[in-house]
Amino acid sequence: MKVTAALSRSAQSPFTLEEIELDGPRPDEVLVKVHATGLCHTDLTFKSQVPVPAVLGHEGAGVVEAVGDQVHGVKPGDHVVLSYRSCGDCRQCDAGDRAYCSRAARLNLSGTRLDGSSTLSQNGTSLFGSFFGQSSFAQYALAAADNTVVVDPSTDLTTAAPLGCGLQTGAGSVLNVLAPEPDSHLVIFGAGGVGLAAVMAAKAIGVQRIIAVDPVASRRDKAAELGATQTVDPTVEDVAAVARGATHALDTTANPDVIAAALGLLRQRGMLVLVGLGAARGTIDLTDLMFGGKVIRGCIEGDANPQEFIPELLRMHAQGRFPIESLISTYQARDIGQAVADARSGSAIKPVLLW
Repeated sequence: MKVTAALSRSAQSPFTLEEIELDGPRPDEVLVKVHATGLCHTDLTFKSQVPVPAVLGHEGAGVVEAVGDQVHGVKPGDHVVLSYRSCGDCRQCDAGDRAYCSRAARLNLSGTRLDGSSTLSQNGTSLFGSFFGQSSFAQYALAAADNTVVVDPSTDLTTAAPLGCGLQTGAGSVLNVLAPEPDSHLVIFGAGGVGLAAVMAAKAIGVQRIIAVDPVASRRDKAAELGATQTVDPTVEDVAAVARGATHALDTTANPDVIAAALGLLRQRGMLVLVGLGAARGTIDLTDLMFGGKVIRGCIEGDANPQEFIPELLRMHAQGRFPIESLISTYQARDIGQAVADARSGSAIKPVLLW
């Protein structure tokens, strides 16, 4: 079928809306009419790394148009949020750790189905697609039952779309990994969508001291509005002096210097969790790590199983404890260039494209 999608033709060029061809659903696939797609930092990171031309987008939400005859638990007409794919059969998936699926790279980042076939083409030429099992920068997307989360028909799909990755990552890093107690001292580096989701989650479970570190004043203000008890501008303030003695820290920046500083300000037996995509290498103080009994670990997708965690976050939202809408700025899909510019400048925390 012919659909309009935001196509990335090179790392430097802007997204362009173009007509492409999308396969019909195979027996194990779900066809979703996309209503909204969150724009995530991961999309912008991978824009410069994946083969082009490509259709990205991995925070889609919409209504199921059709399903293959091997699909169970999802039916036409269902309102759904799309997230990352996992195989469900490997050792990690069997243990409940779907974010660390042994086939994650093939399912989410290869640009094709597992059998190597493409779901997208243009004028007979295959496109990089199946990004996070969806490529939802488009009017329609093909997904699978494992990354299609059915939600209540009353759910605002514009609000729910960012739960598929960014907000799930931020909230899950706090609720599923750091698990701070109310008397904990939590420091969050970076107050973008992921960091602010972490702030909201920490407030929701009653953490009494939450420090948000970000150079952008508007984001520090938003962090304070959402529950941060203190904010720090790292360009003019000594972060370590303010936050030293933290029990828990979360880095969303992927900046090696920030990570090293975060580890250093933790008290003994403190934990630092890394969720940012960026630099591949950095330097840390191994003596401090060992003699301080500190823990530093990576975290993908908030260690969350989307089928369980996205409904949990929606329940928290319904209770007023996870105000997603306060992070969202909406853009018509044709204005994706402005959405990208606003995300890069920091003037929009979580852009959401409307199709």
